[in-house]
Amino acid sequence: MKVLVTGSAGFIGSAVTLRLLARGDEVVGVDNLNSYYDVRLKQARLQRTLGVPGYTDCRLDIADREGMVRLFAEHRPQRVVHLAAQAGVRYSLENPHAYVESNLVGFLNVLEGCRHAAPERPTERPVEHLVYASSSSVYGGNTRLPFSVHDGVDHPLSLYGATKRANELMAHSYSHLYRLPTTGLRFFTVYGPWGRPDMALFRFTRALLAGEPIDVYNHGHHRRDFTYVDDIVEGVLRVLDRPARPAAQWDGAQPDPAASNAPYRLYNIGNHRPVQLLDYIQLLERCLGKQAQLNLLPLQDGDVPETCADVEDLMRDVEYHPSTPVSEGIARFVAWYREFYGV
Repeated sequence: MKVLVTGSAGFIGSAVTLRLLARGDEVVGVDNLNSYYDVRLKQARLQRTLGVPGYTDCRLDIADREGMVRLFAEHRPQRVVHLAAQAGVRYSLENPHAYVESNLVGFLNVLEGCRHAAPERPTERPVEHLVYASSSSVYGGNTRLPFSVHDGVDHPLSLYGATKRANELMAHSYSHLYRLPTTGLRFFTVYGPWGRPDMALFRFTRALLAGEPIDVYNHGHHRRDFTYVDDIVEGVLRVLDRPARPAAQWDGAQPDPAASNAPYRLYNIGNHRPVQLLDYIQLLERCLGKQAQLNLLPLQDGDVPETCADVEDLMRDVEYHPSTPVSEGIARFVAWYREFYGV
């Protein structure tokens, strides 16, 4: 297949691109290499794919409407994996406009590209399947655990979570109006080699190696469904290969939020084994051979105390089975970090 991957220099996007290329797919990668975090890390990820047969690299902001129209018209992908977004819960408190431009305007441009045939080929079919990144942040004020895609998620606690929920609703409207198959994946705390510097494991590792204290919110009582990146990528590819279909038994009188009478699906993609943050830090201490200095702080605005993914639907539909223990995932990250940064 020819697959368009947005966010191809990102943490998950780069890993998905490599897996698609390894199995023989053609990939068109799109990224604007913005400066939300160290561009050198993004460029290093990108170097792993540049020059690989079947890969085409495009520098483009997905919020660029005309640029996105040209992109779809020129490359005409069969399927799309949309991973580009302005990430981060805390940053959304500082720069909300970035989330509207990337996560809302950008997503609309992706949807429009998917539903329109190339202008010079009006008989060509639109994209066969759009798989896009949602987030566990959509659960917001919902405290019922494990988080289920069949529960309501209408009380976001951050603008980031609100934009991801908006993506799900926008996707449904396109699935309904244009019969565009869309599948949203609610990612749960992805970690691993080549990860994002703004995420906990990266920040903690850097601080421990520098002998600096680490900020630990909610006094370390957070529980997170940490999910290793390779398990995430496996799930993404399995879903991509199974375009969403209308649910035969869907009932508008008792609507299931995870499905529809349109070709639309939502899935959680997580490890389903929450770990307390203090235990996570202890595993990291063992890998590094250093003891952390903890700066214990209260729960931050926009944060939730616990996440846990109900992944039964994904296991049933695509045989998704996360297999990487947190201890092994942290060890792999530490090995990569030491090699990449020479420490």
